[in-house]
Amino acid sequence: MKKLLMPLLLAATVLSATANTPAGTKPATHAAALAAAVTPYQVQPQLSTIGWVGKKVTGQHNGTVQFKSGQVLVKGTQITGGTFVVDMTSLKNTDLTDAETNGKLLGHLKSDDFFSIEKNPTATFVITSIKPLKGDAAGNNATITGNLTIKGKTNPLSFPAKMGVKNGVAAASGTATVDRTKYDIRYGSKSFFESIGDKAIDDTFALTFNVIAKASGVATR
Repeated sequence: MKKLLMPLLLAATVLSATANTPAGTKPATHAAALAAAVTPYQVQPQLSTIGWVGKKVTGQHNGTVQFKSGQVLVKGTQITGGTFVVDMTSLKNTDLTDAETNGKLLGHLKSDDFFSIEKNPTATFVITSIKPLKGDAAGNNATITGNLTIKGKTNPLSFPAKMGVKNGVAAASGTATVDRTKYDIRYGSKSFFESIGDKAIDDTFALTFNVIAKASGVATR
């Protein structure tokens, strides 16, 4: 719990302070122009989190997976792009307390029926556009669109997020809904197996993320 608390508090500080940053004026000096240039911030895997939830007719399972690396592009106080690599080998389940049952579920999720992790140890997401979002009930201030690659298959994905930059720290948080069938993960899908009944698994799963990225020279706590 403590491992999750610090990055969440850090993200909340950054996001609340910069969610509505006004557009800057045209740079008048060379120094100002340099400040307005795009700067890469490095994703901090130890401070960032990803949670997943998969549902089925008879219930649901949830767990975590970790970022391996990534880069957030920042211009002034705005996030303008980014690339993220997820370590699929870090996949964990957190709702099953029985070690044997937990192990069986993870083994199945890592198999070719689902994420084929031995053959595809990473997944990636590359941002292609970020658009302002106003009036979102959850407090999101941007719509992120990008290309998500799982099992070697790439598809576009869009979702709302809350983003901000302050004092050399960029943060983004939100929830994305992924259609697994677009990545050749069809096991238990009623879209492909109509007679599966109460053994059906939802075609979509949710990823809730909290990303912390830092500019060079900013200390990691």
